[in-house]
Amino acid sequence: EVQLQASGGGLVQPGGSLRLSCAASGFTFGSVDMAWVRQAPGKQPEWVSSIDSGSNTYYSDSVKGRFAISRDDAKKTPYLEMNNLKPEDTALYSCATDFERVARYFGKYNPSENDYWGQGTLVTVSS
Repeated sequence: EVQLQASGGGLVQPGGSLRLSCAASGFTFGSVDMAWVRQAPGKQPEWVSSIDSGSNTYYSDSVKGRFAISRDDAKKTPYLEMNNLKPEDTALYSCATDFERVARYFGKYNPSENDYWGQGTLVTVSS
């Protein structure tokens, strides 16, 4: 059974930083591309960043230069380092699988019917 559990969210002031983690299990993590997605209240889900099995990284324009994605295959964990946070970054952040390797081929993640999204962690950016 595929399980993805994000953690590390919280309340942070604008300009602050947070590091998110996602504990993954139930699949061969090291060979799977991974993504972070977010959903703000009342809005559609938005792709944030992806990392492929070779650790090549991809970012949405809204977070490029501020966020950094990484992965530790031994720990089966992708990370999202978020810096210079803005109020518009407030959302529920989840990690997801990218079994079809969409991000590495097209530069942007688009989930397939075979992908999994985990339970998210809430990030609130407010003064």
